[in-house]
Amino acid sequence: MKSREYYLDLLNRNVNNPKMIAHSLASEAVLRALAVRLGEDENLWGIAGLLHDIDVEITSSNSKEHSLVGADMLEAEGLPQELVDAVKMHNEMSTGLERSTRFQYALAAGETVTGLIFATALVQPDKKISSVKVKSVVKRMKEKLFAASVNRDTIMECEKIGIPLDQFVALSIDALLPIAPELGL
Repeated sequence: MKSREYYLDLLNRNVNNPKMIAHSLASEAVLRALAVRLGEDENLWGIAGLLHDIDVEITSSNSKEHSLVGADMLEAEGLPQELVDAVKMHNEMSTGLERSTRFQYALAAGETVTGLIFATALVQPDKKISSVKVKSVVKRMKEKLFAASVNRDTIMECEKIGIPLDQFVALSIDALLPIAPELGL
């Protein structure tokens, strides 16, 4: 694998939307924290988080193509097959298959929870991640109309990697705090 800077440049060449870049950086942070917690390769999981949506603008978020194009791009970059597969499987709609590995569950849950945390931050008076409490995010999980596009079932896949929801949310918030200024939150 190449350097993080190389992959960040690759992301920036393919994704222009600042919100998608922020989502990718947040996903990277969460995946790195998950890797540390689970004794996995922090760099490998972090790069997966960073690049999982590399094709989002190319595919116009078409659910039948999104992640398949990205996986092909990452395969062409020579990235490890387990990373390519995790990226491909973060959008099950494109494959018709179900996630089956810890890496796949972690990427799907980790990148999805960022949306719920961002939305929870945006309803705080200061709009800061530092004001987001674990119990607020867990409570928002039950409010289907809040951040309605965030798939709660995908977030719950954290349990398939052995991390209860409240601990998963806490780990994710803690992972985002150091990069919150970069995320604008």
